[in-house]
Amino acid sequence: MDAIKSVVEKVVPGLVDTASPPSGAQVADLRAKYDAAGQSQVFTFWDSLSDSEKAALYTQLSDIDPERVNRIATETLNPALTAEGDDKVEPLPAAQTASTIDASESQLQAWRTKGLELIGESKVAVLLMAGGQGTRLGSSDPKGCFDIGLPSHKSLFQLQAERIRRVEVLAAKHAGKAAGEVVVPWYVMTSGPTRGPTEAFFQKNNYFGLKKENVIVFEQGVLPCLTNDAKIILESKGKVAVAPDGNGGLYRGMITSPVLSDLEKRGIEHVHAYCVDNCLVRVADPTFIGFSVAKNADIATKVVRKRAPEEPVGLIVLKGGKPGVVEYSEIDEALTKQVEEMGEEKGLLRYRAANIVNHYYHIRFLSKIPVWCDNLPHHIARKKIPYVDLESGETVKPSKPNGIKLEQFVFDVFPFISLDNFACLEVKREDEFSPLKNARGAGEDDPDTSKKDIMAQGRKWVEAAGGVVEGESEEESGVEVSPLVSYDGEGLEGYVKGKTLRAPVKIEADE
Repeated sequence: MDAIKSVVEKVVPGLVDTASPPSGAQVADLRAKYDAAGQSQVFTFWDSLSDSEKAALYTQLSDIDPERVNRIATETLNPALTAEGDDKVEPLPAAQTASTIDASESQLQAWRTKGLELIGESKVAVLLMAGGQGTRLGSSDPKGCFDIGLPSHKSLFQLQAERIRRVEVLAAKHAGKAAGEVVVPWYVMTSGPTRGPTEAFFQKNNYFGLKKENVIVFEQGVLPCLTNDAKIILESKGKVAVAPDGNGGLYRGMITSPVLSDLEKRGIEHVHAYCVDNCLVRVADPTFIGFSVAKNADIATKVVRKRAPEEPVGLIVLKGGKPGVVEYSEIDEALTKQVEEMGEEKGLLRYRAANIVNHYYHIRFLSKIPVWCDNLPHHIARKKIPYVDLESGETVKPSKPNGIKLEQFVFDVFPFISLDNFACLEVKREDEFSPLKNARGAGEDDPDTSKKDIMAQGRKWVEAAGGVVEGESEEESGVEVSPLVSYDGEGLEGYVKGKTLRAPVKIEADE
């Protein structure tokens, strides 16, 4: 815990009361720090600010380490040359992989049983990356608040909360415990703009039936936006332009908030992490937990099978002999077209493990975050960043990219571990992956496709349980099955066996 404390103190220096301006000595000390880093432009308009504006800017600048920003910018803008072979891309070895598509029922059941056992011992937690706003969806709310148009009108947050509740029930039953004795804590990572609305949404909806103390909302960090020559940008005369530090900010966020210490206090050993926009995600998936434990994984990842060589998805691979992700723009086109030439996988794409940002972590790895956190690389995103002109003081909204945002990727930790402690599980796309990225009407990864995928899954479950579904068209023949009724198709016989359902329809639990 001392290591965690030191990192927190380094990332979050002492703050000043924002109700009153800082003293002259405090300002002089802070100016000296920025002058030494070559970032003195942030004080350009200091003398023209009101007392409250000075206090706010002082606080913001105190939260930023300009030398660290310079170091990150230098390393990112001038990447080190890699040794020959460090970028060689190969598929993961078979020993580190498995597939729910090809696995036997007995193997799947063994993984699921182990996962339920661990959940039943309250050793499993869930970590949600929910920093995104629904801007592209036409909403100003956090993406998790979005209603994709299901008959129930449940938000993404509600669907995921109810899946947690259901897996707690299944695990309690497996362990012979009473309802409520099994807890899967839910750690929800937000960004600055989404934290307040997310907390308010959970409070308004009574945490969707979960106990408040088991839903822990925390915030990822931010980094200053920079000009192309690495100068910190002022958004206004009294405010630095900042941006969230990417989904890889998850790790620093865990140690600058109480999350890592809370995991340790609760005795959590296994953590499932995922993104909020996957409407089919199996939260705290016992099968995935059991698989990861069987592989003795420090980190494991779920993938879906790439549809075609040209599909623009990142791939889980060996990169320079280490587990990693190669983006579709980085891999040679000839490699994307290679197919397996023998065995049961003959004809399948050789590079087919599409990344869906769905990961498992063992606590033995997460507990070392303070040790390796500062070594996680950053990436450049060139963006249009509004800024204040340092000569005129006027705000400018650029028409083309004028600066850079620095971000980290959650998968950049993969190379930090031994290949022997990394594992990859392929799952059926139609069962577990339907991302919500685009506005309604896009025809792909939008609210309509998300709704359709959930309703199609429900229909499949109902028919497997002995029910009959009728509808006027394929689009209207789906069934919404409440996660409180079934986690992955189990337990539906009593609701539907021998019955005919007129779609579209929803099946809700009796609460």
